[in-house]
Amino acid sequence: MPDATPFPKVQGVSLAEAAAPILLAATRQRAVEPFLVSALEAVAAQLSCAAAVVMTQHGGEWRSLPPAKSKNQNLPPFTVLAEALDCESSARDGRWWACSLRQQTDQADVLALADLDPGREAVAAALAGTLGEALASVRHHEADAMRTQRLEAILEIAGRWNQTHEMEPLLVQMAEAATRLLEADRASIFLWDKPNRTLVGRPALGVESGELRIPDNAGVVGQVVQTGQPQRVDRLLGQEQIDRRVDSKLGYQTQTLLCVPLVGRGGQRLGAFEVLNKRAGNFTSQDEEALIELAAHAAIALENTQELQRLVETRRQMSDQAAQSVQMIGESQAIKNLRTTIGRVAPTDLAVLITGENGTGKEVVSRMVHYLSDRRDEPFIAVNCAAITETLLESELFGHEKGAFTGADEMRRGKFELAAGGTLFLDEIGDMSPGGQAKLLRVLEEKVVVRVGGATTIHTDARVIAATNQDLLQMVRDKKFREDLYFRLNVVNLELPPLRERREDVMLLAEHFLNDFCRKARRPVPEFSAEARKRMQSHNWPGNVRELRNLCERLAYLFQGETIEADDLTLVRSTSDNAPPWMSCDMTLNDATNRFQQAYIQRMIKQCGGNVSEAAQRLGLHRSNLYRKMRSLEMEIDGVD
Repeated sequence: MPDATPFPKVQGVSLAEAAAPILLAATRQRAVEPFLVSALEAVAAQLSCAAAVVMTQHGGEWRSLPPAKSKNQNLPPFTVLAEALDCESSARDGRWWACSLRQQTDQADVLALADLDPGREAVAAALAGTLGEALASVRHHEADAMRTQRLEAILEIAGRWNQTHEMEPLLVQMAEAATRLLEADRASIFLWDKPNRTLVGRPALGVESGELRIPDNAGVVGQVVQTGQPQRVDRLLGQEQIDRRVDSKLGYQTQTLLCVPLVGRGGQRLGAFEVLNKRAGNFTSQDEEALIELAAHAAIALENTQELQRLVETRRQMSDQAAQSVQMIGESQAIKNLRTTIGRVAPTDLAVLITGENGTGKEVVSRMVHYLSDRRDEPFIAVNCAAITETLLESELFGHEKGAFTGADEMRRGKFELAAGGTLFLDEIGDMSPGGQAKLLRVLEEKVVVRVGGATTIHTDARVIAATNQDLLQMVRDKKFREDLYFRLNVVNLELPPLRERREDVMLLAEHFLNDFCRKARRPVPEFSAEARKRMQSHNWPGNVRELRNLCERLAYLFQGETIEADDLTLVRSTSDNAPPWMSCDMTLNDATNRFQQAYIQRMIKQCGGNVSEAAQRLGLHRSNLYRKMRSLEMEIDGVD
């Protein structure tokens, strides 16, 4: 919520109720577009508008969020958007009402509503404030996730460059990597022939020789080489800097451009790295950071393709940086046991199956296994199996050759190849189709892949870690998951407890997240009051650690006070009563009590690693009394110590 006071009523409308769908969407969605789809739908319904859209201005250009579905989609006039920005309030123009979202960011965002009743403008303005703060929070989270993904992608790219010792293939690989990573149309590396005052660009598409030569002071590339400063050109700003003579020579039209210097290890400028025409919008500051990082590796590789030690050291620094962002916070016995198991499993090449509810941190555990292993300097590649259709599965996992099928315009390596020497994380493995399961099993058994449309077998030594929130063993019994694949994946099982079963970790996690987000927001860290702590520890956390993390992120960016009270906590209610699946309503109270005690004792013994003495102590019983209780409940006691 935007401030420390309860939401008031405006024009008879409770803003707490009106803003709840926006805050709920910010909790559930981790990316801007899906968040706005949910939030704007709720805003339009609440205000009875014909349409609701957020318009954002970047580089002098307006575009809609989420993107317009068609060129003919009706959007607000730019005049009303500019007026709302200029007055930092609201404005009207015909059927459109617009209000600045007033975020403390470099984004210029405006909420635009079609056919808004003039009598509801005050409510709309209040909702715009909540939407703006929530949007800033989601943007920050998305940027953090994108930075982590890009660091890992650069780590993988740099690992492949050290296997290439010839200049020309290396230049091609660099250009391909930059276009893929930054979603650009083209990329070129310009090497500086300083004695001849010339920049030599390769690869140069459209040039017969594959090489482009230009004066070292020409265009944006010349400025970058001469000054050593990165340059960006947007669709509407800085177009005069582009050397159109080069465009004419190449038969190409540059619309957006990003160029950074290539700097050698001695500080001398070797040339420049340039990417052209981002496929969606303008290049961003995040793109610039990524290209600078990529250019640092490129300069090292180009300076001496035979000297690999510097590149290895740089990759290790990046893996250390990525590893530091992966932590498992908690002092509960379950988490201590899990850390111990991870420490033992990580140095091996055993297959690992991670199970647990959504939001418990399965990907965090998989990354810990990777970064604690000898593979930490190699790629970590994550694949969401639920997001891949069976028809695309082979191409995604195993790659394809050029021309293998319609749309296969170039050769593409699969995830198994990209994860060579590293770790392949298969998330939501329970959602993989039966056909996909069979193909995956074959690769795991034979350790080779064949690209779609190809005939060459490619050895793969990627370590496979799988994760699911489903009961795979029950799926095996129901013939919905292959038994042989289950046992191939489930060599070691790491089960993550839900947050409600380790309540002693709630405040440790909350304070860790709040400190981290407040540091990024450059603000003092507020404290939790005793009542706030009590409420957080009693909450059932249906969204687990992810829900707690999102709550702390909202507090860091939206809460303005020094002490967080219980009423300041926006907690998401579960859509169910969280009753165990066996808790039906057709039992007597005595039977239900016995079933609960059985389940609770089993869970406690499991959390204590099978140690009955420790479980009895935590239950407040003597060991002999616990055994007596288990016998009276007709529970199995074989196999427990």
